[in-house]
Amino acid sequence: MTRKDALDDPQIAATAWARFRRIMGWMAIGGLGCVAAALLFLYWWTGALPIHMAIATILGVWLTFMLGTGLMALAFLSSGTGHDEQVMDRLKDEVPLDD
Repeated sequence: MTRKDALDDPQIAATAWARFRRIMGWMAIGGLGCVAAALLFLYWWTGALPIHMAIATILGVWLTFMLGTGLMALAFLSSGTGHDEQVMDRLKDEVPLDD
C-alpha cells in the first residue's frame, strides 16, 4: 500500500464502519424474518417442533444468513472505500497474457 487512502484514513474508515454496522443491524432484523419464515414452514410441514429442532433451526438459519450478509457487506465495504485499488499486483509483469 503506497497511498494513505480508503480505510487508512480515520474519517473514511469511521464512516465506512458506521455504514457497515447499520447494514448489519438491518440485516439482523431481516435474518429474524427468515428465521420466522423457516419456523412457520417447518410447523406447517411437520406440526409442532421439538425444542432442539427449533433451536437448531433458529441458529442455523440466522447464523447462515448473517455469515452471507457479513461477507457480502465486507466486499462492498472494501470496494466502496477504494481499498481494493490499493492492492499491488507484484506478479502482473511476470505473468504473460494470452491475447
